[in-house]
Amino acid sequence: MPSFVMTEKCDGCKGQERTACMYICPNDLMKLDRDRMKAFNQEPEQCWECYNCVKICPQQAIEVRGYQDFCPLGGNVIPMRGSDSIMWTVKFRNGALKRFKFPIRTTAEGSVDPFKGKPEADFNNVKKPGFFNLTEVRKF
Repeated sequence: MPSFVMTEKCDGCKGQERTACMYICPNDLMKLDRDRMKAFNQEPEQCWECYNCVKICPQQAIEVRGYQDFCPLGGNVIPMRGSDSIMWTVKFRNGALKRFKFPIRTTAEGSVDPFKGKPEADFNNVKKPGFFNLTEVRKF
């Protein structure tokens, strides 16, 4: 199910240029209604259900209602973000609660070097047998 904003909890991130959910959404679905100062999902059918907006919302104003196979008949999943971890609360339809805590593993934007410790690319090997898991050179 797509994310939705509970307007009674949303404060529009206190009138900043971009709300937290706008910043984090990988599909650019979240928008701010400047007249009401409330965020909303402009295209719910395009939502990937990644939970990024749910996890980042400082007011806990965004929810994603799970599908029946994951959250059967009235159950829900609620993340609560702390400074160093996210506490996930799973509420089952019988009222039972389970909590899981996971650390937040974030780094400063632009600080990750994905090629650190890797050798430089050698383009002379591209046409050699075995490159990219081929055992022989194929001719088409």
